[in-house]
Amino acid sequence: MKKKIVIAGGTGFIGQYLERKFVDLGYKVKIISRQPQHISWSNQAMIIAALDQAEMVINLAGKSVNCRYTDKNKEEIFQSRTETTKILGIALLACKNPPPLWINSSTATIYRHAEDRPMTEASGEIGSGFSVDVAKVWEQSLFDFKLPQTRQVALRIAIVLGADGGAMEPYINLVRFGLGGFQGSGKQMFSWIHIEDLYQIILFLQDNKNLSGVFNCSAPQPITNREFMETLRNTMNRKFGLPSPKWILEFGAVFMRTETELILKSRWVLPERLEKEGFHFTFDSIGKALQQLVGNPNRI
Repeated sequence: MKKKIVIAGGTGFIGQYLERKFVDLGYKVKIISRQPQHISWSNQAMIIAALDQAEMVINLAGKSVNCRYTDKNKEEIFQSRTETTKILGIALLACKNPPPLWINSSTATIYRHAEDRPMTEASGEIGSGFSVDVAKVWEQSLFDFKLPQTRQVALRIAIVLGADGGAMEPYINLVRFGLGGFQGSGKQMFSWIHIEDLYQIILFLQDNKNLSGVFNCSAPQPITNREFMETLRNTMNRKFGLPSPKWILEFGAVFMRTETELILKSRWVLPERLEKEGFHFTFDSIGKALQQLVGNPNRI
C-alpha cells in the first residue's frame, strides 16, 4: 500500500510546493480544500478516510491576511483557521488508525513588534492586536484537542521565500520598477525562511518522534528591512531603489487592498528549539537564499 499524507488547505504557494516534494518522495498526497477536485471540508467521511493510516496531516488552511482588515475579512480570517482546525481534530478522533503527526500552521506574527531583542519560543513575548489574536486562537484550536496517538505541532512560520510566487513576487517587482529601497524606517526586523527549509523542517519533525508543541520556523539570521532590500537589489543587479516612507505605504495599501502591518511590523524571531534539537538550515543567510531564488536559474 502506497504511503500517504494529507495536506489541508494545500492549494496555495506553500501547499503546492509541499505536494510536489512529497509526490517526489513516493507519497500519495490527499488534498482537502474548497476546490471541487479535492476532498471537501464539508465531507467528514472522506476526511476521516483520507486521514486514516496517513503518516501525517499538514494543515495550511486559512484566508490570506493580504487584504484590508474589514469586519467581514477579519471574521473570515478567524473562521477559516479555527473551523478547519476543529474539523480536522474531530476527524482525527474518529480515525481507527490516525496519523502519528499533526502539523498545524501558525505565524511568527504572534510575537510583539520587536526592535530591541529577538523572540524565541521560551522567551518571546506575545503581542497584541488583531493578527496576534488570530494566531492565539488558531494555536488554541489545535492544542485544545487531546489526541493520545497523534503528536501536535504548531509552526510559527515567518515570511516564506520561494521562487514562484508567495512573498517574493511583490518585492521583486518593487526592485524591477526602481522602488526597491527600504520601507518605512527600514529598521524593522525581517524574519524569513526559505521554502525548502520549511519542507525540511517538516521531514525533521516527522523523523524526531519525541517532538511536539510550538516551533519557530524562521531562518537563524534575521535582518532589517533595509538589509533585505539592499541584498535583493544587489542580487538582481539593481544599484538604486527609491525608499517608501510610511505615509506612501499607508496611501498605497488602500489602493492595493492590503495592510501596512505586513511590511512595517518588526518580526525578530529565532528558531531556538529547532537548532537545539539539531536541525541545520540549508539557507541560513539571506544572501544564500536570494542567490538561489533570484540569482540562480537552477532553482530547487
